[in-house]
Amino acid sequence: MSSTLLTGRDFKLGLFSPNCSGGLAITNVADRWGASWADNLRLARLADDSGIDFILPIARFIGYPGRSGFHESVLEPIPWAAGLLAATRRITVFATVHTAFNHPVVSAKQLATLDHVGGGRAGLNVVAGWNQPEYQAMGLELPESHDDRYAFAQEWWDHVRALWTREGRFDLSGRFFDLKGVGATPKPVNGTLPLINAGSSPQGRAFAARNADFVFTALSDPDHGSEVVSELRRDARDHHGRDVGVMAPAFVVCRKTRAEAEEFLRYYAEENADWDAVEELMRLQGMYAQSFANDIMDTLRTRFAAGHGTCPLIGTPQEVADEIERYAQAGLSGMTLAFLDYVSELEDFVAEVLPRLEAKGIRLPLAARR
Repeated sequence: MSSTLLTGRDFKLGLFSPNCSGGLAITNVADRWGASWADNLRLARLADDSGIDFILPIARFIGYPGRSGFHESVLEPIPWAAGLLAATRRITVFATVHTAFNHPVVSAKQLATLDHVGGGRAGLNVVAGWNQPEYQAMGLELPESHDDRYAFAQEWWDHVRALWTREGRFDLSGRFFDLKGVGATPKPVNGTLPLINAGSSPQGRAFAARNADFVFTALSDPDHGSEVVSELRRDARDHHGRDVGVMAPAFVVCRKTRAEAEEFLRYYAEENADWDAVEELMRLQGMYAQSFANDIMDTLRTRFAAGHGTCPLIGTPQEVADEIERYAQAGLSGMTLAFLDYVSELEDFVAEVLPRLEAKGIRLPLAARR
């Protein structure tokens, strides 16, 4: 069955970062996500059977300091996606590819192969690069200029797309690559793959507006989301004559009562947070290069510990469903979800939150989505 990610009007839901130890939670609690292959396979099959639309991995080569081992163990997205696509029937599985670390000819072939494994259910998340220690581990220099990073990513993507859409052998050249007599067969099942790109800088958002099917961007709240959606869609329409969807990442703490949810959040994201890893991640992402008041920085630290700085969905099943509805009303096309324990908490989410989203008309029932 081919991917349905680009069809239908219902609000898309995906899972983010289950291939990485810790997921998105930077915590020392004993029951943090371990990201074993067995756990990922169990999660993917549960998500597939439950109507979750897609799974999105992180590509990571260097973890973070601290006792928790946050992102020290990471299942590499290409073989990970191949295994999950072979073991599922409906769900779209993305591969996350760093353009600086992967040759476009090799990536074009790998991604097309993934798509055939899944019968047209593979997706691509393009990363232009930001994590300096990973560049150093690869023996590369992280370009200081965002313009250079995204110029490289654009040429990389142009070459991959050419390999998917052109027949025979041909030359491809530009500022960064000079490729002679290249070609790629087979092509993706549907000609190309759904493309997600995370863009927060002006250059990143311009790249996403020009190329992506979905812009993946962190938001502070639904009101902020409404502003970002309007801006991104206007830029894509006015400058590139195309429409884009906008998605945001979120972490979920859902319990029977609001008090239980807030208590659990305190337990893993404050009392047992891995603050060394939190501080390093925030430093690498430039949070300390910006001017924030101390109380705002404290809130940011807790949000990073809880879910990598993503949108909080905290409370009872009804409160979580209501908050997702606010993001849908802001114009978002969908959201990704992360949990401290993806499997057990997704089971509860499917049982308690999805029916409420269906009742609101945000999501179609599973039977109608097949």
